[in-house]
Amino acid sequence: MTANESLGSAPLATPSVAGRPLSRRRFLSVSALAGGGILFGASFTRSTAAAAPAAAAVDAEAMLNAYVRITPDNVVTIIAQNPEIGQGVKTMLPMLIAEELDVSWDAVRVEQGDLDTDRYRGQFAGGSMATPMHYNTMRQMGAAARSMLVAAAAARFGVPASELTTSEGVAHHEQSGRSATYGELAAAAAALDSPDARTVALKDPKDFKIIGTSKPGVDNQAIVTGKPLYGIDVTVPGMKYAVFHKCPVFGGKVKSAELDSVLELPGVTHAFVVEGGDKPLEGLQSGVAIVADSWWQAEQARRQLTVEWDEGPTAAQSTAGFAEQAAALAKQAPQRSLRADGDVDAALEGAAKVIEAEYAYPFLAHASLEPMNCTAHFSNGKLELWAPTQTPQGARKECADLLGIAESDVTLHLTRMGGGFGRRLYNDPVQEAARIASEVPFPVKLVWTREDDMRHDLYRPGGFHYLKGGVDAEGNVVAWRDHFVSFGEGVSFSASAAMTPVEFPQGFVDAFALDASVMPLGVPTGALRAPTSNAIAFVIQSFLDELAQAAGKDPLQLRLELLDRAIAAGTRTQMDAKRMRGVLAAVGERSGWGKTDLPAGTGMGVAFHFSHRGYFAEVVKASVSKRGRVTVDQIWVVGDVGSQIINPTNAINQVQGAALDGLGEALHQEITYEAGRTKESNFHNFKLLDISEAPPVDVHFLITDHPPTGLGEPALPPVPPALCNAIFQVTGKRVRSLPLSKHDLSWG
Repeated sequence: MTANESLGSAPLATPSVAGRPLSRRRFLSVSALAGGGILFGASFTRSTAAAAPAAAAVDAEAMLNAYVRITPDNVVTIIAQNPEIGQGVKTMLPMLIAEELDVSWDAVRVEQGDLDTDRYRGQFAGGSMATPMHYNTMRQMGAAARSMLVAAAAARFGVPASELTTSEGVAHHEQSGRSATYGELAAAAAALDSPDARTVALKDPKDFKIIGTSKPGVDNQAIVTGKPLYGIDVTVPGMKYAVFHKCPVFGGKVKSAELDSVLELPGVTHAFVVEGGDKPLEGLQSGVAIVADSWWQAEQARRQLTVEWDEGPTAAQSTAGFAEQAAALAKQAPQRSLRADGDVDAALEGAAKVIEAEYAYPFLAHASLEPMNCTAHFSNGKLELWAPTQTPQGARKECADLLGIAESDVTLHLTRMGGGFGRRLYNDPVQEAARIASEVPFPVKLVWTREDDMRHDLYRPGGFHYLKGGVDAEGNVVAWRDHFVSFGEGVSFSASAAMTPVEFPQGFVDAFALDASVMPLGVPTGALRAPTSNAIAFVIQSFLDELAQAAGKDPLQLRLELLDRAIAAGTRTQMDAKRMRGVLAAVGERSGWGKTDLPAGTGMGVAFHFSHRGYFAEVVKASVSKRGRVTVDQIWVVGDVGSQIINPTNAINQVQGAALDGLGEALHQEITYEAGRTKESNFHNFKLLDISEAPPVDVHFLITDHPPTGLGEPALPPVPPALCNAIFQVTGKRVRSLPLSKHDLSWG
């Protein structure tokens, strides 16, 4: 296929993409297994050696340090190195290996690997990084293993390796009619040196049999039949259960706790105060740990616990207070300039029309369906963890530092996660479990309640934007100023509370200014799916619609013209204007933008955003009753994530999930604070999207000549502004703050 060819729900072969070559790495280490199997391991230690040592015998434990295992019965087991949070990486990465290994996917078994930084690199989940980091590496692993099997077959048949072909786990010598399965060749291959990974030949994408075809998730059957996969499912012999009670005000500390009465309750074995770390918003917090024979007993004991707290300074903070501070800062000169292009004052003075608007968005919780949990066992100076974490290497280091032991004394088993969305980048529950385990002589399983989860999150931070923009007599955007009021201290923003000076429309408007002011925050913040972009896109794409209205132009047309001018001028920014124009034009076509007369009460809105290397444009069609009830009728999404969609079914599911996630955020979700406490506690007052509210989501990919990238995050940001822009088309009411549930959208 050629650049700009498109992919909908059907699998298509696509061009190959040159990736970054591996250098100075020992790529494969090969080990012989009992029973004649072969274990292909990957090592990423810094070394100038191109090839790994010859095979050596290993015991069963060493198998987890490998990527590929082939047994005499020709079953191929591939180890999935990255944490699985529902993004499909446990299926996708093994597909890349299996493709180049040239085996039938039906013969493949996939196992989750443990944390092992000697064998694996990039063993984390976040930032839509799995595809860009591992696309070529995993293929090279499969190809290198295949070359060793071919070499073993060549030696067996006494022929040059160049005369051999492979197919579905069998090596063939067509001239003589001989063949051998990979299982038959495994023992001999184990005795060979591994090749230099930089020299192995990779398949031409036109020959792909697995990559580009839809494969169900390897855990699907286990999930629907209730098999134990998740952290919350873990059980180990002799295990007891723990809860950890923290101050309702962030950063608060235990002053005193009535522990004796708790220790007398049924099933309770331990109750003790944990002092917490020295960072009030990070890692281990002060609290009270209760351990019991069952989780229910521990939780019931917690409910009878009496604690006196030192609430600290955050008790004076509130959502209302943040809004008051932001309004005051907006009336003052900005604290600093992040970017200044051209003369914005002069451009505004000369504009035919000038628009001013104030936008705001709330704090959000991650609301993962599986509450935070971790199982830990500390014995003889060594720690063993079963942790649903997106950052296992960080968890290992943090726990080692916490307990004063070496990282090599920490073993971390990765479990599947029931959602993460960025929450499990942070390992405070893992640290809590490790700290509790260090006080008891048995394994302990810590499980948070939903209320713990909602009220002790690292939240997507809220923010405020005070905008002023101008269009000229021809309807061109000529000026843009944003006074961004956020959280932080001095020149530092709180985590995920920043807006970068390279964010669109930087570079697309000649007179552009981004200023910033910050206010202190005692609430912990962090990354949530498409961090910063999930909020910034709402502001930028909504205000762009306001400028289109002022210019008297169709909103989609104004966006196309803005991109076209940048393309013609050769504008270079982090966002490729040509790629964004491609998805924007395509979503207009697929949605029938401007080609259909919509009934009264129905509108269509458009938005685009570039984030996490992904280009996405989206159209939302929504109906609004005269009483203000919003119904989303359909969402169209077009994305450009490069030259290859590895697993189309999963890719479509990821995009649909992101779009619906963004829809739920826009319609309902908000975290608020009073006296330093989170007011929302569960799904009754932090509402997720109902299935009855979920519209059809049409997903389409443009296949372009760029390296393949991830797509778990970039499809989310355009949804909230596209929805709000559609609502304006119906009601004439401009939504400048979220969630929509707070607005009166009645009309007519």
